[in-house]
Amino acid sequence: MPRWLWIRNQTRRKTLPVRARWCASFWCRLRGLTFRRHLPSNEALLLVGRQESRIGTAIHMLFVFFPIAVIWLDRTGKVVDTALARPFRLWYAPRLPARDVLEGPPGLLEEVSVGDLLVFGE
Repeated sequence: MPRWLWIRNQTRRKTLPVRARWCASFWCRLRGLTFRRHLPSNEALLLVGRQESRIGTAIHMLFVFFPIAVIWLDRTGKVVDTALARPFRLWYAPRLPARDVLEGPPGLLEEVSVGDLLVFGE
């Protein structure tokens, strides 16, 4: 059964309008949103890493058929970079090392800025 988390932007003192699916296994992170035809506007995917890295948190958009918000987080939950990722683009990587990647609907980029602190809970 999937593990779903709420997301709170501590910096803006508001809960985000999406819930995130915890994705920590190798296979879950590898698949990500690949081959999905859409993402509900209230759902996101939290790709949980093991260590901070630029290369290790890079994503591709091959066989992802819709644009997504990409939010890179360090080990403390601080947003280190964001991007609007477009379908079938080969490569997106953060400007600074990150550990986790939050992928969600494009509107998430209006709720989060670089430097914000995000907290997740069940």
